[in-house]
Amino acid sequence: MTQPSSLPVPASRRAVVVGGGPAGLMAAETLSQQGLQVDLYDAMPSVGRKFLLAGKGGMNLTHSETMDRFVQRYGKAADHLQAALAAFDNQALRDWAQGLGIATFIGSSGRVFPTDMKAAPLLRAWLHRLREQGVRFHMRHRWLGWDAQGRCRFAHADAEIPVEADVLILALGGGSWARLGSDGSWMPLLAQQGVALSPLLPSNCGFERPWTPFFQEKFAGQPLLTVAARVQHSEQPMRQGQFVITASGVEGSLIYALSAALRDQVLTQGSAVLELDLLPDKSAERVLHELQSGRGARSLSSFLQTRLGLDKLKIALLYELLSKAQLADTNALALAIKQLPLPLMATRPLDEAISSAGGVRFSAIDARGMLTARAGVFCAGEMMDWEAPTGGYLLTACFATGKQAAQAALDWLNSEN
Repeated sequence: MTQPSSLPVPASRRAVVVGGGPAGLMAAETLSQQGLQVDLYDAMPSVGRKFLLAGKGGMNLTHSETMDRFVQRYGKAADHLQAALAAFDNQALRDWAQGLGIATFIGSSGRVFPTDMKAAPLLRAWLHRLREQGVRFHMRHRWLGWDAQGRCRFAHADAEIPVEADVLILALGGGSWARLGSDGSWMPLLAQQGVALSPLLPSNCGFERPWTPFFQEKFAGQPLLTVAARVQHSEQPMRQGQFVITASGVEGSLIYALSAALRDQVLTQGSAVLELDLLPDKSAERVLHELQSGRGARSLSSFLQTRLGLDKLKIALLYELLSKAQLADTNALALAIKQLPLPLMATRPLDEAISSAGGVRFSAIDARGMLTARAGVFCAGEMMDWEAPTGGYLLTACFATGKQAAQAALDWLNSEN
């Protein structure tokens, strides 16, 4: 992408931003700071709905780790996002929040939160500043693409409204949490324009596993604590954490961290296998030694609980997944405790996922950051073909790509003068 121009953009130029999430709001802020008239449209009754819901459990804005590690969290899209993240990194995001009067702190996990842990005060302060900068908000306007004259089409109430714009920023979100506005309905509209797209897929999602009725009834909703996991046969090291047994399978932070690799294995092989270490703090040799000590008259469950410290859920999981012969074989049981294969049959539906992968491919964007299929149109946020784990990475990239798209639009407008 070319460097931003220092030439002022004529105030008569009008920018339209579609989408009122963090990416769209950041784009609107960047454009309006340069004197453009900015009109932001959103299909929902208010902006930032997914942002607010994500903040209910504690607003995780970003992560404090070094940027070389930070960028790698985006996997295959890391190279494409590096420039945007370098221009608006985790510290820049904290400084920006401070400018809104929102102080932040670094938690024990390295994640960054507002001091009050809430999203609403930040959003209120941000919207106040945007309105002071002249941004105009148009709610309940659903984008329908373009008309024959190249104007944006919006459905509002029972009418269709044409809107002219000198530059258009699309920040329409992914395909998860449709009730909050991210429903992926923009995909066919861009496909009609020849924009290269990847299918929207669930990311940071749960997976389906058919439990026996007994296990499902007794343990659904319970957390599996202090385990390590990886995708079976992968070269990745075991990752320690926890997750939750659900009525339909598994979900939770450890599952989300591995969800991209698990999903891709489901897509290519029809199912995936999660490899579990039920006792990550004990070596395989230690586990085998303890099992070889003999259980005497105790039941196997009692022996596993007292000798190895396995809790009832971990023991039940062994009974759920192993045959009687494996449970009776000391070597097989020791191996299963350290490398228990948990087959997963499918992802949970896209609409249940925290985020989505897929969307506008980076190959559809030119060196200036503009869609090659449509002059003056720029994309930002989760509608782009990238994904990231939870932990502040999703939000940071949404902010950063929103700012990058707006700067690219300003640069293009200057070049058109």
